[in-house]
Amino acid sequence: MELLIKLFEEHFRTKVHTHESLAKAGSNRQYYRIQDQQGNSAIGVVGESERENRTFIYMARHFLQKGLPVPMIYAVSPDYKRYLQEDLGKVSLFSALSQGRENGGNYSEEEVALIERTIRLLPHVQIEGADGMDDNMLLPPGRFEKRSVLYDLNYFKYSFLRPYGIGYDEDALQDDFELLASRLTKEKYDYFLYRDFQARNIMLVGEEPYLIDFQGGKRGPLGFDLAAFLWQASARYSPTLREKMIDAYLDELQTIIPVDKETFRQELSQLILLRLLGVLGAYGLRGLYERKQYFLENIPSAIINLRDLFNSADFSCYPELGNIVQQLSASPLVGIKSESGKADHVSPTKPSLIVRVFSFSYKEGIPSDESGNGGGYVFDCRSSNNPGRYEQYKQLTGLDQPVIDFLEEDGEITTFLSHIYPIADFHVARYIQRGFTSLMFSFGCTGGRHRSVYSAQHLAEHIHQKFGVEVRINHTARGITQTLPATKTQKNNPQ
Repeated sequence: MELLIKLFEEHFRTKVHTHESLAKAGSNRQYYRIQDQQGNSAIGVVGESERENRTFIYMARHFLQKGLPVPMIYAVSPDYKRYLQEDLGKVSLFSALSQGRENGGNYSEEEVALIERTIRLLPHVQIEGADGMDDNMLLPPGRFEKRSVLYDLNYFKYSFLRPYGIGYDEDALQDDFELLASRLTKEKYDYFLYRDFQARNIMLVGEEPYLIDFQGGKRGPLGFDLAAFLWQASARYSPTLREKMIDAYLDELQTIIPVDKETFRQELSQLILLRLLGVLGAYGLRGLYERKQYFLENIPSAIINLRDLFNSADFSCYPELGNIVQQLSASPLVGIKSESGKADHVSPTKPSLIVRVFSFSYKEGIPSDESGNGGGYVFDCRSSNNPGRYEQYKQLTGLDQPVIDFLEEDGEITTFLSHIYPIADFHVARYIQRGFTSLMFSFGCTGGRHRSVYSAQHLAEHIHQKFGVEVRINHTARGITQTLPATKTQKNNPQ
């Protein structure tokens, strides 16, 4: 950190006022935001790979000379292990598109405009950025070649197919890999291939996209970056939006070079296939092996993208890949389609979630969890006004209307539950999505007769009505049990 501060103070000729560590991305580089009191700000970078740092610094300066939007390099340490770059702010395209992702890929007009602005920037980076670039400065391999294609394909085989348990004919699959790799590398491409062109690597300055993390780029075909961006599993871009963005890309590309759109689209489908297989390889390594939740969660979307691609294009020349895609499409991780056409990510053959809701008396103790999963949520209802203090309610329970009226009149119990419903909704939805079969909620009060019974019953009915899952109710202190049977296909994201 001291060396970064020295670089900052020498460059801006002022004293550092604050510095903070920024979250790491996918690399091993460490980033810091460094600021003074005069309004100067920079991103300090510490990277142990001198070669990688030199490549990024070279590319950034080269792109700037071409008029492309990338961060300016302010200062570099003599050993190239530390450098300062322009601070582009805190808003990435990924964060700016969060609402559309959370809405299942229903992007607003403003979000679509940001996506299109980014897509239209891409051909300028690929063609103008490639002009005059020193290939000796690229990280090896500096060119999209058969060996690197086969590396991605084998990544899919060894890191995804094998741990996932999909059967395949080794020789037949290798034949498909060899054919795909040969088709994609039959020409020598001189365009710049960004390699990791995605929303996380785009920063927004105002509404203008700026590029970061391009040091892994090489010479390669135009369509790969377009495939990487539009078929990013977590983005959930609709087929209609993808087509609109492909058209926007081609329109912009034609302003720079002549384009045969039909030939481009034919090659694009092959590049999409390569990209999706490589992505599943990465998800397999990070998710199936390392058990990182983000990657596990995106496997279903990636499989659905692969399935939809095979349904929309002629890949009969890859018969073993076709067999594999059929197996993946029938796997428990892949969702059925709802009436809206969105993937629900829940297989109809997957065991259904059962929610168990208990009321209990703290005098008798918290109910045990027969599933062995630890008991789930326990809520204490004793902050609410207690009907048991009044003679007319002592022999009644939270299921009886006079007690219900008493509890609801002052509103304490309904306010209490209003905070619990969102927690329960989130966890029921996620448990369904992840294929879990048991979830438990427990409500306790002094005697287990009034407040806990009311709360347990109302949460149970709320969950049953919203999700249609089976809910088993047990008012332990009263000896009352009830089962609300599953009524509909479970949803992982009910509206």
